[in-house]
Amino acid sequence: MARRGSYAKGVAKREEILDAALEVIAREGFRKTSVREIATAANLSQTGLLHHFASKNELFTEILRRRDEVDAVNASTDPEARFIDTFPMIIRHNSKVPGLVQLYVSLATEAPDPEHPAHKFFTERFEGFREELVAEIQEGQRSGEFNTRLNPELAANSLLALADGLQTQWLLTPTLDMAAHIEAAIESWRSDPKP
Repeated sequence: MARRGSYAKGVAKREEILDAALEVIAREGFRKTSVREIATAANLSQTGLLHHFASKNELFTEILRRRDEVDAVNASTDPEARFIDTFPMIIRHNSKVPGLVQLYVSLATEAPDPEHPAHKFFTERFEGFREELVAEIQEGQRSGEFNTRLNPELAANSLLALADGLQTQWLLTPTLDMAAHIEAAIESWRSDPKP
């Protein structure tokens, strides 16, 4: 029984570390945040923090995973809301946390390496989002919301690529309205109103 309690405490401490890291990176920026600052925010030594993560890259990957969890919870008060509908809200929120966007873009460029700790995270993330978008587009086509000439797989991949490209552009041009571009892309999928 002691092992379960110890395991639960370890999981809770990891969550506490990740929540502290989200705050620090959102406030200070990814490039200006050190592992030491995250450890201090989590009331740990640097060694104590790294006891919970195999490497700095694993820590940063898990920060992104936690960000996705928090974004999913905060995106909508409606538990039945579709990803298509909440996605622009998540993108809009990203413009308020540039440090996390910096972290995401940095790790996304390293993730194609199968040996990188972020590889599995990004692969599963894209696959999950793609599947969800394809299913929602197909349902929208059946209901008449979305144009039936739209290829759901191509549209889903294009929307995710657009979001990633916009984040990179936004880091260079912070006045860019990322959410407006996402909303315009989704709007272009809609069926023409019947006369």
